[in-house]
Amino acid sequence: MRDLSKYWRCRADKRKNHISLAKRLLLAPGLLLIFLSSVYGQHSPSATEYHVKAAFLYNFVKFVDWPSDSFPSESTPLQICILGQNPLGLELENLTRGKMVNSRSLEINHISSLQRAKTCQLLFVSSSERRRTREILAAMEGASVLTVGDEEGFARAGGVINFVFESDKVRFEVNMDAATRARLKISAKLLVLAKLVVQTGDVGDN
Repeated sequence: MRDLSKYWRCRADKRKNHISLAKRLLLAPGLLLIFLSSVYGQHSPSATEYHVKAAFLYNFVKFVDWPSDSFPSESTPLQICILGQNPLGLELENLTRGKMVNSRSLEINHISSLQRAKTCQLLFVSSSERRRTREILAAMEGASVLTVGDEEGFARAGGVINFVFESDKVRFEVNMDAATRARLKISAKLLVLAKLVVQTGDVGDN
């Protein structure tokens, strides 16, 4: 019984440590580089995994520049949108509440319309939408939207960023051709830790 109790205490302590690390990213964006180089991961979705992914999404917008015509006015919020089922829960809302990026407030929206998605700055495409990945990415063509996926093959199919697991760690891929087409400038500080992919049109959505 003591061994079982010790096991659950260790798991709880590890989860607290990972969440604490993700929260520290909010205070010091430079820590993102360290975080991305050593971030942990699991092969099945968990609350802790998506807390970290929410922190990634918040930090991605700090390292990407959008063209000026992406915003109707200087006071327009930067919109982070979630398309499909939301695996993040309230994590993203909690992390971004009251925060500013480049003098813009952040707005989190849960959407279902692809037309609405084209007005977002960052679009997180949930894995629940895997069967229509090509349709979604085709609809985003011509729009300056940072598309972020959570499904194998998303970046190769034309998404800009995709979460992947490598050696049991959460990593991310970047499709620079897709970023260029969307007129997005991704900081070298982010790219140095990304896995760059070449678009093939393949996607794991069967």
